[in-house]
Amino acid sequence: LESFNRGMFDFNTGVDRAVLKPVAKGYQAVVPAWARRGVGNFFNNLGDVWSAINNGLQARGEETGDSIGRVMVNTTIGMGGVIVIASDLGIDRHSTNFGATLGRWGVYPGPFIVLPLLGPATLREVAALPVDQQGNLVTHVPDEATRVGLTVVNVVNLRAQYLRAGEVVSAAALDRYTFTREAYLQRQRNADYDGDPPEEDMGP
Repeated sequence: LESFNRGMFDFNTGVDRAVLKPVAKGYQAVVPAWARRGVGNFFNNLGDVWSAINNGLQARGEETGDSIGRVMVNTTIGMGGVIVIASDLGIDRHSTNFGATLGRWGVYPGPFIVLPLLGPATLREVAALPVDQQGNLVTHVPDEATRVGLTVVNVVNLRAQYLRAGEVVSAAALDRYTFTREAYLQRQRNADYDGDPPEEDMGP
């Protein structure tokens, strides 16, 4: 899939340079850091609801308890998740999704693929995407304008968070596609084995 992936990677990079990155820079310049942090906290809190469900499906008792606890504490005391109280109380965040749940029960990741606009994934994550979309609470907001607005704000806020990281990758990598692919697959493999992946057989 490398030929397709490289073409899609270049397309996504072009869209990012032309649209997302300039908007994110403008957003960063106008919106103060404390407000951006609050926006990120709010969407993370929504994501923790889906993480709680998937941690349960993965039979991870401690992680499930932490995820439920974070949602309860941050939603109530933390004003809908805008302020992160749970971390100060020692309740860790364990972000996960249905793709990781499939991996937990032995579904092989499959080939690496770059999706239009969505970016890096594996075939397993592509298969899980419809379920993960349903798990995104924003998609269930009945008013379309509100739903679209929340989605746009989340995307722009996320891109603003990674402005510096993108510059580091561009400066460090001779081939940005290969760097992104290897980093992504290594991160996923590490997650599949709970941070302790077996050594890969490199052959004779």
